[in-house]
Amino acid sequence: MGSRFDVTVVAENEDQGNNFIDIAVNEISRIEKLISSWDPNSQTSEINRNAGIKPVVVDDELFQLISRCIKISKLTNGAFDISYASMDKVWFFDGSMTEMPSDEAIKNSVSKVGYQNIILDETKKSVFLKLEGMKIGFGAIGKGYAADKAKALLQAKGVTAGIVNASGDLNAWGTQPDGNDWMVAIVNPLNKNKVFSWMPVHNSAVVTSGNYEKYVKFNNVLYTHIIDPRTGYPATGILSATIFTKTAELADALATSIFVMGIDTGLDFVNQLNGVECIIVDANNKVITSNNITLKPNKD
Repeated sequence: MGSRFDVTVVAENEDQGNNFIDIAVNEISRIEKLISSWDPNSQTSEINRNAGIKPVVVDDELFQLISRCIKISKLTNGAFDISYASMDKVWFFDGSMTEMPSDEAIKNSVSKVGYQNIILDETKKSVFLKLEGMKIGFGAIGKGYAADKAKALLQAKGVTAGIVNASGDLNAWGTQPDGNDWMVAIVNPLNKNKVFSWMPVHNSAVVTSGNYEKYVKFNNVLYTHIIDPRTGYPATGILSATIFTKTAELADALATSIFVMGIDTGLDFVNQLNGVECIIVDANNKVITSNNITLKPNKD
C-alpha cells in the first residue's frame, strides 16, 4: 500500500510473537492484492479498466468495502469519495508550481469524480463505474481497513493485546504488559519532536492526517495536498486532523473528510457522531478539539 506497517503484539515469548506478526503481515498483503489500484491483477484494477464498459463481479469483501465507502460519501456530502482517483493532476506539491492552475483546469480535473456514478448490484455483487475513464482508489481508507482486518485476525488467534500501526492509522487493543493503556502522542505539526499531549488508546483506533509537508502557497493562502473531490481545490486552514473512533477504517475516512470540510463544518459534523472525537491543529498551530476531549498539556 506504499506505506510502512508496524505490528506490536503481547505474547508469551519471542517465537510466538513473531508467528503472530507473520499472520498479520500475510493478512495485510492479502488485502493489498484485493484493493490495490497499482496492481493490474487486482479486482479494483479490473473495475477501473471496465469503467463505462460493463459491471465487474467482485469478492463480497471488496463489494462490502465499496458499499461502506459510498455510505461515508453520503454522510460527508462527498468530502470523502473513492472516485477521487479519477481526478486529473493539476496541482503539484514538489516545488515545481509557479502559479495556480486556471479555474477551468481545476473544474475539468474533477469532471469524472462522483460517488453517485458508482453503481452496485447487491444480487450479482458487481461494481460498475458509469463514466469512461472513471477510477476508484482506496488511498483514504485502505490502510485503516487493513489495520482493522489484521487486528481482528490476531484477536481471533488469541492475541489479547497489541497495536497495528499503518503509517499513522493505528488500531490498538488490550493493554501494555504492565497493565497501562497504550498511549498515542498528539504532535506539533510544525515540529514533530514537540508533543502537545498524550492520549490513552483503549480498544480503539486513532488516525492522524497531516498536511504540513506537502503544500503550495499562492497569495498568502496555504494549499495542502488533500484535495476536495467535489471542487478540485486543495483543502486550506488545517495542518493536521486526528480522529478517535472504534475502527481505523472509519477514522481514516473521517480524517480526510475533516480536512476537506474545514474546521467549523468538520467539528460540527464530528460532534453529531456517536463514538467519534477529533483533534484539529489549524494553520496557526492552534489546537481545537471536539466536545468530549480534554487535552492535558504536555509538561515538556
